[in-house]
Amino acid sequence: MKVSGLDVHKDTIFCAVHNGKKPGEVKEFSTLTASIREMGKYLQGVGVEKIAMESTGIYWIPVWNILETMGFKLMLINPYLIKQMPGRKSDVKDAQWIAMLLQKNLLRSSLVPGARIGELRTYSRKYMKLQQRMTTVLQSIERTIEVCNIRITSIVTKIESKSVQTL
Repeated sequence: MKVSGLDVHKDTIFCAVHNGKKPGEVKEFSTLTASIREMGKYLQGVGVEKIAMESTGIYWIPVWNILETMGFKLMLINPYLIKQMPGRKSDVKDAQWIAMLLQKNLLRSSLVPGARIGELRTYSRKYMKLQQRMTTVLQSIERTIEVCNIRITSIVTKIESKSVQTL
């Protein structure tokens, strides 16, 4: 069975195919959607079924999404687990190394949640960030009012509340 190792960067993807005997050639693709689809068609054409890639920042996400819709079995790998071996200093060698480790079943995949869970996580994170931002703004308003010697917190419980304490 042929496998592929991807070394994903901001602007480029290095794609190595391994057939179990020797590393194949490494092709370089752009991270634009059309180029990722072209890479997927290339991998389907040479008979690749499994693909492994490093989880480098957020750059792997569009690559994952496109290749997943094309029917590949994907593995997301923590770069720390791959980079332990010395001597691979180029992107080409990294892609070949990932493909070889995948061929020998020496990689452990990270959990990538399904589409629904991912969407819920995105909404949840956005909500938490908005809550934090709102708290920061309210604290800033309260500090500014205090600096102006207006002791509003002596009258109201919270600066954003509608309740008023009676004196």
